[in-house]
Amino acid sequence: MVAVPCWSEQFSNAKLIEDVWKIGIRAKADEKQIVRREVLKHCILEILKSERGKEVKSNVMELKALAEHAVSEEGTSHKNTLEFLNSLAASAQKHPAGAIIDTFKIK
Repeated sequence: MVAVPCWSEQFSNAKLIEDVWKIGIRAKADEKQIVRREVLKHCILEILKSERGKEVKSNVMELKALAEHAVSEEGTSHKNTLEFLNSLAASAQKHPAGAIIDTFKIK
């Protein structure tokens, strides 16, 4: 991933991508706040052909595996989503339309 931050939180996101998670590289803008073609070319080649690029790919694959596990049936994301939906269904039971909503309860 090549991060090209322009405004707002994109600068902190780019810092996280490059310095913390190490899943990409930040393209630096010049004094006119323009990211030049040569800079982008360098960033792309860095990601595709360097040792740093291999590290980035390894980190991305690790995060991918963690995300896949989180959304699997044993994962926290899946469990939390079911818990949230079931709490909505339980809350709906307290209202007159609750009988209709009860048919959507997730098991």
